[in-house]
Amino acid sequence: MNALHPAAVAAPAIELAILSRPGGRDYNEDACGHWHSDRHLCCVVADGAGGHGGGDIAARIAVRHIIERFAAQPVMASDAVHALLLDTNATVIRHRADGAAQAQMHSTVVGLFVDLEHARALWGHAGDSRLYLFRDGRIAQRTRDHSVVQSMADAGLLQPEQMRTHPRRSELLSALGSEPEHLHLGAAPEACALQAGDVFLLCTDGLWEYVDDDELCATLADAAHPQAWLATLEQCVLRNAAAAGKARHDNFSGVSVWIG
Repeated sequence: MNALHPAAVAAPAIELAILSRPGGRDYNEDACGHWHSDRHLCCVVADGAGGHGGGDIAARIAVRHIIERFAAQPVMASDAVHALLLDTNATVIRHRADGAAQAQMHSTVVGLFVDLEHARALWGHAGDSRLYLFRDGRIAQRTRDHSVVQSMADAGLLQPEQMRTHPRRSELLSALGSEPEHLHLGAAPEACALQAGDVFLLCTDGLWEYVDDDELCATLADAAHPQAWLATLEQCVLRNAAAAGKARHDNFSGVSVWIG
């Protein structure tokens, strides 16, 4: 477990853990990372795609770029998060010229940005990697996917629980690597005041597809610390994917941040 010692921050105390597994695939195209100072914390999860090995490169580029830019100049306003994601998109596009394997690469991404001094958090995302905020053991916030099935659910054509099993669940409206005019981005409209006991989960679709909201909450209630929770979620993914007959299920990754 990666833990930030309470003495390193003014308030609140933070615990953090990371999980990333190849699932039923031969290699892992997900990437995760985090950075912190005494005043700020940044966590990022990305899920790359594009064939010929380019997906893992796109995911790593996205994670590295967001962390490096945030470390150089922390952002704590919604428009600044949006601008950071736009800049990350341009970086992924620019690196497509580095080699043939990267020509079609793209990546989802979700980032959490915390002002530790003032106990406030912002987040932003592109694609169907998600951020969940749990408060009092329930899901208080969740990012909305930039995907075909999310659009269908928003239009009332699907029930939210059907999104995990719909045959078009992997079709994205856009992701990093899209032309700016076609790019869909999401950012929290304003910073959220943190409360003791808040829990964040950033994860790729390979995790949330096999663990529904009820199971997320139930396993969180039983977990003693973030590493234990992610270990339980890993077992849930493996068990539920096997029950669904998905031996070749996707890579799955998550970062969990526990407040206080």
